[in-house]
Amino acid sequence: MIKELEIETEGGLPAEDLAFIERIAKRIYDTGFITPAIFALEMVKPLALLGSHTMIFFGPIVSAFIKADGYYRAAELFEEPSNVELLISRLEQLEQEHKNKQTEKHSER
Repeated sequence: MIKELEIETEGGLPAEDLAFIERIAKRIYDTGFITPAIFALEMVKPLALLGSHTMIFFGPIVSAFIKADGYYRAAELFEEPSNVELLISRLEQLEQEHKNKQTEKHSER
């Protein structure tokens, strides 16, 4: 039996999990609700474990309405408040990159 090798990153998360967080951050960024998302994530960060367990509890009901491919993965990943903080940091980076691009556009004119 061949065992899959997970590449650990500096934060201790596998590269797949970092890519998953990146995908979520970009989806939130694309909606344009960065500030409300950051605010909500900061509020629920201390309750990450409870929220994760709640997601697992409601999983069968939720999966009846949506595709649950990443649902349980998100529940497991965001069990740790540090992973929620990683998502918040990535959202802030995306917002800062956007502001920098806007500043460059205005300075070129």
